[in-house]
Amino acid sequence: MIVAQYAAWLIDLDGTLYRSLPVKVAMGIELCFAGREVRRVIRAFRREHEAMRHSESECNTSPFEHQLACTAKRLSRPMEDVRAIVDDWMFARPGRWLHRFRRRGLLEKIARFRASGGRTALVSDYPARVKLAALEAAELFDVVVANGETTTSYRLKPSPQAFVSAADQLGVRYDECLVLGDRLDADGLAAQHAGMAFHRIG
Repeated sequence: MIVAQYAAWLIDLDGTLYRSLPVKVAMGIELCFAGREVRRVIRAFRREHEAMRHSESECNTSPFEHQLACTAKRLSRPMEDVRAIVDDWMFARPGRWLHRFRRRGLLEKIARFRASGGRTALVSDYPARVKLAALEAAELFDVVVANGETTTSYRLKPSPQAFVSAADQLGVRYDECLVLGDRLDADGLAAQHAGMAFHRIG
C-alpha cells in the first residue's frame, strides 16, 4: 500500500504508469506485420538496453544515444534509420495502447498526492514525453528526468543517478523520497542505492 508520509514520489514510467503485458502483446502482434528488418532493429535495440543495464562501463554520451549507436553498428545500418524505427515503434505507435491500459488508480493517487502538497518526478531510462502525452499524465509531474531528453546523461537503473538528480531538482532529501516502480532489479535497487524507500507497482 502506498503511504503519504513522504515529501516526494519518484516514479518510473514503463510498466508502472501502465500495464506492460497487454501493451507488449498488442505491439508484438503489430510487429508481426511490420517486416523482418523492423523486428531485427527492435530486438537488437532491446538487447543493447539490457546489456547496458548490467554494464559497469561509463557512457560518454546519453545512454539512449549510445544504445542507438550500438544497435546501428551491430546491424550495419545508418543510425538515423535505427532512430526512425525506434521512435516509431517504441514511442509513437504504442501511444494508443498506453492510454487504454494506463493504471488509472495510480494516476489518481499521484494527482491527489500532488494536490496535497507532495512533489513528484518521472524518472525513465528512455525518452518519456511522448508516452506521458499519450497517458495524459504530463501535468502530474514537477520534474521529468529521462535519458535522451536532458542535457545531462544518467547511467541506467539500477544506478541511482537519475533518482538522485530528480530529488535534487525537487529540493527534497533522499530519505524523504518514495520510489514507485515495477522492477525490483532496476527501480528497487536504484532506490536502495540512493537511500530511498521503494514501493513495487504491478
